[in-house]
Amino acid sequence: MMNNDDTIDPALATRFAALRSELAGHEAPRCVEKELLQAFARQFPKQQPWYRKLSLPQWGAAGALASLGGAGVLATLLLALAPHQAITVGPPLIGIDDGAAFIALESLERIAREPSTRVVEAELPQTALAPLGMPLNPQTAGGMVRAEMLVAEDGHPLALRLSAVN
Repeated sequence: MMNNDDTIDPALATRFAALRSELAGHEAPRCVEKELLQAFARQFPKQQPWYRKLSLPQWGAAGALASLGGAGVLATLLLALAPHQAITVGPPLIGIDDGAAFIALESLERIAREPSTRVVEAELPQTALAPLGMPLNPQTAGGMVRAEMLVAEDGHPLALRLSAVN
């Protein structure tokens, strides 16, 4: 028996010593330790970190989505924070809007470098104006807007002037 002071009873101590000396010559059969470790691993599997649960193609897809999302956010921030300057380009070819200013879609340097530009009348969906900061009303979102566009020689729009809402 054990006493309160954590000392072993002398009668038990001699029997424990005899048991230790008798078991010292015994060895466990081969592969028992290996089988015990395998059984323990099956019963208590090691938890993998979350990032090791994804395969290489899944990581590639996640990286592509993150890049696209980051590029979209960056483009939106740059467009929202970029100073939009209104420019005028000569007398208006179509006098619908009484000579209002153009809204630059490209940099002023790019517009100035163009050797020949032309003004083209176009009808745009109102949803196309939302990225330019124009308010969008859900009731009239399907409507069209008449606009004049300053177009480069290659057909790329450089500036926009709203004419009327249909």
